[in-house]
Amino acid sequence: MKGITDIFFDLDHTLWDFERNSALAFASVLEAFDIDIPLADFLTHYVPLNRWYWEQYRKDLVTQAELRYGRLKETFDRLDYAISDALLHEMSEAYIQNLPLNNHLYDGALELLEFLQPHYKLHIITNGFQAVQDKKIKNSGIAPYFQTITNSETAGVKKPHPKIFQVALTEAQCTPQQAVMIGDCLEADVQGALEVGMQAIFFNEFNVAVPETIRQVTNLYELKPIFSYA
Repeated sequence: MKGITDIFFDLDHTLWDFERNSALAFASVLEAFDIDIPLADFLTHYVPLNRWYWEQYRKDLVTQAELRYGRLKETFDRLDYAISDALLHEMSEAYIQNLPLNNHLYDGALELLEFLQPHYKLHIITNGFQAVQDKKIKNSGIAPYFQTITNSETAGVKKPHPKIFQVALTEAQCTPQQAVMIGDCLEADVQGALEVGMQAIFFNEFNVAVPETIRQVTNLYELKPIFSYA
């Protein structure tokens, strides 16, 4: 990409395979708490609820505590499984502790980072909880590839707010015209980046319909020729 010196990545659902790692964490948690619910049944309800709560969190409509409690409470309600609030809070904390212990990346992630690092400065911008995200980045082995990591908790706002992109650009010491954002959320990653003058690439894993003006890839392997020096 012409003029690009800095590449910013989202973490979850872009490099770090959140759904796969989350399922493994819940498999451990349900077993540890002797919850007699098949993992597949639990995830059928939890996954869309978690996505909905994260959208509300991104819009500042729920707090971090409400997200962590609500997504579990509503999952068990939909499964018609009685569980105390005290146990819900224990499970929520156990899940947070287990989540960064499993660190599957999307296919091609390490190969892509290895290819890009000699030619570009690489960065992360994430809305995830800082303590958890830091562990994911470290435990998955990708920390050495990134020069800066900008988190919504330290920036004080969440993507797509312009400030978090401006903070990231300042930390990276580059201009919007030199930067591109790659992420799985049209609103938070793509539109947020475009609005501050960055370029953006939508990681469209599920092939959802998007305007033709949006540059997109469906897997990480498709990014390599876009940034090729050949």
